[in-house]
Amino acid sequence: MLQKPKGTYDVYGDMGKKIIYLENLLKALMEKYNYEYVRTPLFESSELFHRGVGETSDIVSKETYDFVDRGERHMTLRPEGTAGVVRSFIENKMYGRADLPVKLWYFGPMYRYERPQSGRYREFYQFGVEAFCSDDPMLDAEIISIPVNFYKLLGLKGIKVNINTLGDTESRLKYREALINYFRPHIDSLCDDCKARFEKNPLRILDCKVDHDLDIMKNAPKIIDYLNESSRNHFEKVKEYLEALNIDYTVNYSIVRGLDYYTHTVFEVEASVEGFGSQNVLCAGGRYNGLVETIGGPQTPGVGFALGLERLLVALEYEKLEPWEDKTTDFYIAPMDDTCKSYSLKVLNMLRMNGFNGDMDYMNRSLKSNFKQAERLNTKYIIIIGNDEIENNMVTIKDNETKESKTVAFDDIVDYFDEVM
Repeated sequence: MLQKPKGTYDVYGDMGKKIIYLENLLKALMEKYNYEYVRTPLFESSELFHRGVGETSDIVSKETYDFVDRGERHMTLRPEGTAGVVRSFIENKMYGRADLPVKLWYFGPMYRYERPQSGRYREFYQFGVEAFCSDDPMLDAEIISIPVNFYKLLGLKGIKVNINTLGDTESRLKYREALINYFRPHIDSLCDDCKARFEKNPLRILDCKVDHDLDIMKNAPKIIDYLNESSRNHFEKVKEYLEALNIDYTVNYSIVRGLDYYTHTVFEVEASVEGFGSQNVLCAGGRYNGLVETIGGPQTPGVGFALGLERLLVALEYEKLEPWEDKTTDFYIAPMDDTCKSYSLKVLNMLRMNGFNGDMDYMNRSLKSNFKQAERLNTKYIIIIGNDEIENNMVTIKDNETKESKTVAFDDIVDYFDEVM
C-alpha cells in the first residue's frame, strides 16, 4: 500500500478544522494590523536561498530539497518564507509604492529534510509577516506584538519573549572579530560544524545545538559590548516600545538565530509549558536591513517573523486548549425518496446562496438514519421533504433541540431561517 512520505501528514477531519480555525484567526488579526496577503511559489531558484538564507546556515547546507528541472535549472522547495517574499518584493517593485511601509503576510507549506519528531515535520505549515521600507524600531515592536497577541487570543499562558540585537554592519564586524579571537584557542573543542563556521560566520557558533552547554559558549563575548551608538539607541527604543505595549521581555544575548540575514533586533517567543520539552520556541524573527540588497534589490530595511503551526498545536495540546468550536450545520435535508430529490436540491441551493450552511442525504438513508446523521453533523434544523410537501410547495422543518416540527411555505423558507438563526 502506498503511504505518505516520512515527515509529512495528511490534513483532514479534526486537523483540518484546527488549521482552518488558526488560519482564519491569523487572517482576521492581519486585517486589524493592516497587513496584506502575499503568496509565492512552493519552489524557487536554488540561488535565492543560497544568497538569501546563507550558505553557512544548517537549512541550506543540510536541509533543503534540491532538484534539477527538465530545463536544467537548479530549483529548491522553499525551506522558509522570507527569501521568497523578498524576491517578490523586488521583482514586483513594491519599494516604489506610495503607501509605505509595505507590510505583508503569508501562510503555507515549507520543506526541510530534518529528523521528524513531535511538532517537527519535513513538510510543515508556516505563517509569517514581513515589513519593508522602514527602519523605525517601533516597527520591530509591532512585529513582536503580533505573535504575542495571537497567542493571547488562543489562551496560551506561559509565553516568554526573548530579545537580542546583532547591531548594524559596523557593530557586527567588530563582534565577529572578537568571537574569532575568543574561539581560536578553543577550536579543537568545538564540533565539526562549528569548526566550519569559525571562519565563515562565527556568530553561528553561538547558535550551535551540539556545543551550547559548553562553558566556552557561556563565557563568550556579548554583542552588547560591541554596539556602536546608533545600534545601541535602536535596541533601547525597541525595549521602550515593547514596554509601551505592555509586553514583558528578557534580553538574551545568546540569541543569534540560525539564518545569516539578521541585523539589529532578533527575537524568539517560547512557550513555558510543562512537558513541552526543550524545543519550546514557537516563533522567531528579527530585522534584516541588508537582505533586500543581498538578493538584488535596492538598499531597503526589513523586519519580520515566522511561526510554525505544528509546534503551536503541540503547545495548545499540552495546555489542554481547544479554542476551535465544534462545527455546526444550520440545516440538513432528508428527502423521503428519489422523487423528492430535485425539490430538495432547490431548497438546498436556495438556503446556501442566502448564507446558510447545510447538507442533504446522498446515501438514500431511511428517515430514522437521517435523524442520526443530522445528530452526527451537529445540525440545528432538519428539513423533511416528502410528496405531501412537494404537492403543497412547502417543507417540514424540525428543530433538533426542541424536537418541534413546523411546516413552512417554499417562499418563506429563507425568512424563517433568518428569524431563527
